[in-house]
Amino acid sequence: MFSWGIMRQFRMNSFGNEPGYRANAWSTAEIFYNEPECQGIRATNDSRGKERIRFKIRVRVVLAYDGIKKKFPFLYEVYLCVKSRRQLSQNMANTKRIHAMTKKELEAYDAALYQEWTGKILNWDDLQTFTEKMQWAKLYDDDPRKVVCADKIEVRTWVADRIGEEYLIPLIGTWDRYSDIDFSALPEQFAMKTNHGSGDVVVVQSKSRMSVTDKIDMRRKIETALKMDFGAYLCEMHYSKITPRILAEQYLVSEEGDLRDYKFQCFDGVVKYCYVDFDRFHQHKRNVYDLDWNLQDWNTGEYENYSGTIEKPANFEKMIAIAEKLSAGFSQVRVDLYNLHGRIYFGEMTFTSASGFRTFSSREADLMLGSIWNLPMDKSDS
Repeated sequence: MFSWGIMRQFRMNSFGNEPGYRANAWSTAEIFYNEPECQGIRATNDSRGKERIRFKIRVRVVLAYDGIKKKFPFLYEVYLCVKSRRQLSQNMANTKRIHAMTKKELEAYDAALYQEWTGKILNWDDLQTFTEKMQWAKLYDDDPRKVVCADKIEVRTWVADRIGEEYLIPLIGTWDRYSDIDFSALPEQFAMKTNHGSGDVVVVQSKSRMSVTDKIDMRRKIETALKMDFGAYLCEMHYSKITPRILAEQYLVSEEGDLRDYKFQCFDGVVKYCYVDFDRFHQHKRNVYDLDWNLQDWNTGEYENYSGTIEKPANFEKMIAIAEKLSAGFSQVRVDLYNLHGRIYFGEMTFTSASGFRTFSSREADLMLGSIWNLPMDKSDS
C-alpha cells in the first residue's frame, strides 16, 4: 500500500503531531496518495517531491483526527495514553538493541535509515554532501560539549557565560519528575518541555481555562517524553547522554501571533545562512537568506517559501554576532534565535538537524553546504 517509508515516517513523527492509525484518517491519506499528483511523482526519483507528498499526507491525517479529538476528547485522550505506552515500550526495546551495536553495525543501520528517508545510498568512504557528513558526525564526533549544548537546561549556563543572561528566555522552573511540579505556582501562560526531547513542547496560553482533558494530555506528553531515549533510534547519540528533566519557560508571543524562528547555520564559528521559519504550528514555511538578506533559490525538507515580503531585522548583524560566539569551536551547528520587538532571545543549538535525513530542494545545495563543513573523518575509534 504505502511505500518509501511513509508508514515509518508516520510512526516516527506521531509523538509530536499524533496522527494515529484509525481507518477514516488513513482512508483520507490513501485517497490523496492515489491522486494523479502523487502518482506522477511516485513514478520518478524525485525525493523532494516524495517528501512533499509525505508532508501533505501527514497534514490530512492530522486534520481527520482533529475532528475525532473535538467530538470525543476524553476517549481520544484515553486512546493516546494507550498508544504512548506502546510507543514507550517500543522505544525502550529499540534503544537497548541499538546501544548494543558496534560502530560497524551502527553504520549499516544508519545507512539503511538514510536510504529510506532520502532515497539515496550512503557511501561511508565518500561522504560529500551536508546530509552525508552529518551521518559521520552522529557516530564519530563524540565532543562532550555537544551533550551540554543540546541539553535545554544545561545550555543556559553555556549561553550566559558567553553572551549574557539577558538573552535567555526567563526560566520558571525545572523538575526531575512531573509529580514535583506545583501547578498553583505556575503563571497563567508558560511553555513546558523536557530538556532532551523533540516535539514534546506544551504551550499553555491560559492555565485557568485548561480542561481535565488538557491536563491529562500535558501529563501524558511530558511523562512519556521523560522516559524516552530520543537519541538512539536515529543514531543521534549525544541526546542519549542527557539526563532527562522538565523545564518551564516564559511563553513568548508577538502581536501577529507568529513568533519567527531565526536559525543560523554555522560552520567553524562563522554564520553562512539564516533559515527563517513562519507559522511553525500551522502551515510551516521557511525562507533561506544569505547574510546580505538575499532570498536563496533553495530550501530544506518539505518547506515552501513564505509568500510575503520579510524585512531584515534591524539588529540582524547583532544576531549574527551572537550566533558566531555560541558556535565558536564547533565544525557545524545550527543556532536558533528569536527576535521579539528588537529583543533577541536564545532558542536552542542543534548539531543534527532532522538527523541529516531531510532532503534539500537540490543536490547542489546539499553539496554546497557539505563543501563548507570541515570534518576530520577519522574513524580510528571504531
